[in-house]
Amino acid sequence: MIQKGLVVEKVSAGGIAHRLGVEPGDQVVEINGQPVRDIIDYRFLSCAEKLNVLVVKAGGESWLLDIEKEYEDDLGLTFGARELGRGFKRCRNKCVFCFLNQMPGGLRRSLYLNDDDYRLSFLHGNFITLTNVRQEDLERIANQRLSPLYISVHTTNPALREKMLNNRRAGKIMEQLRYLAGAGIKMHAQAVLCPGINDGPELARTIDDLCGFWPAVRSLAAVPVGLTRYRDKLYPLRVYNQEEAREITGLVRKWQRVCRRRVNNPFVFAADEFYLLAKEPVPPAKDYAGFPQLENGVGLVRLFQDEWAAAAKKLPAGLKRPRKVTVVTGELGMEILKPVVRRLNEIENLEVQLIGVTNRFFGETVTVAGLLTAQDVLAALAGRALGDLLIVPAVMLREKDDLFLDGPALGELARRLGVPAAKAKGAQELCRLSLGVEEFLIGNVYSRH
Repeated sequence: MIQKGLVVEKVSAGGIAHRLGVEPGDQVVEINGQPVRDIIDYRFLSCAEKLNVLVVKAGGESWLLDIEKEYEDDLGLTFGARELGRGFKRCRNKCVFCFLNQMPGGLRRSLYLNDDDYRLSFLHGNFITLTNVRQEDLERIANQRLSPLYISVHTTNPALREKMLNNRRAGKIMEQLRYLAGAGIKMHAQAVLCPGINDGPELARTIDDLCGFWPAVRSLAAVPVGLTRYRDKLYPLRVYNQEEAREITGLVRKWQRVCRRRVNNPFVFAADEFYLLAKEPVPPAKDYAGFPQLENGVGLVRLFQDEWAAAAKKLPAGLKRPRKVTVVTGELGMEILKPVVRRLNEIENLEVQLIGVTNRFFGETVTVAGLLTAQDVLAALAGRALGDLLIVPAVMLREKDDLFLDGPALGELARRLGVPAAKAKGAQELCRLSLGVEEFLIGNVYSRH
């Protein structure tokens, strides 16, 4: 059968749709005469109190369901993996810094999906470039209030943006942002900075232009380009050094002062990686204005340090029995964890071993923990006495199933190393795991068995 709408995967027992005879495999095609192209249409249209829902049964029969409900009532339907229908928007750019073009084979299949779909930006916070949206897409965003969106701006200089994205449509960004801002759509922006290309005066221009869209554009993250060792025949780029990182953090501080005067908000934020590269302290929490771009690596270190400061006050003087744990992280995170581990090792009967893992898979210029693979961790730990527990940062793993980038699960790593393994999301979890609080460990530790 040709896909006409959304295919029902599950029907909630006792729900409205269940009582009307809707079953898995049926297709929701129209609501109130409007086509259901994707999950956003479904959510938007099904909020009405009176619904005429056209359903095509798995056998081909068409049903028109007349439904009266309260505004907040859900129909009780869950849709499958194709919740975006048949019109999935892929990236058509050839960005000079694209990370996907620098990835070897052998990773999880989903990591190679080069999406640039405004619906995923609304639903999941994915960053998009807007180079593949048409006027009808912009109108839909406005009409259905798909807000907030997350926009990869990189630069507001039209000619430079066309060059960086290798797309002639990229130069329309200011026009597109102006339309969305006028429609009341909230946006968060990012600029992936490349040394000597879109930093310095170009970054200042970008900040100035985007701050002019406040309060529609709510924040801008300045993020350093990530480069792997797989860059043969790609645009010549390099990573930032310490002095250049300090120039970025200095420029951001300067423009935060400007933006505070303009809109009473710092607006622009440097990624944590810039502060770590510059060997500068990250700003206090108040300077992050509610942490609008945590998923982009902006403010995670500050939250960790503040959580650690609170947790450190509650540490015991000692443990009843000797205990040894091993903590691994990326090379960039070592300086953050060193004082934490040093304090934990002051606890009697507790030994915490900290190991920085070099990224051999992507290359040594990639220093963040979130891009470490299981094979790199295994190589770093081979032949070491790991003690009673191995603790890895949660950012190394996919949240829903604890898989590393290269496929193995944390449980497989534990089996191969012969030691229980656990993930820690923050300082509090790191402390509890290190101390061995049993009620916390249940469900979070993978045994060697």
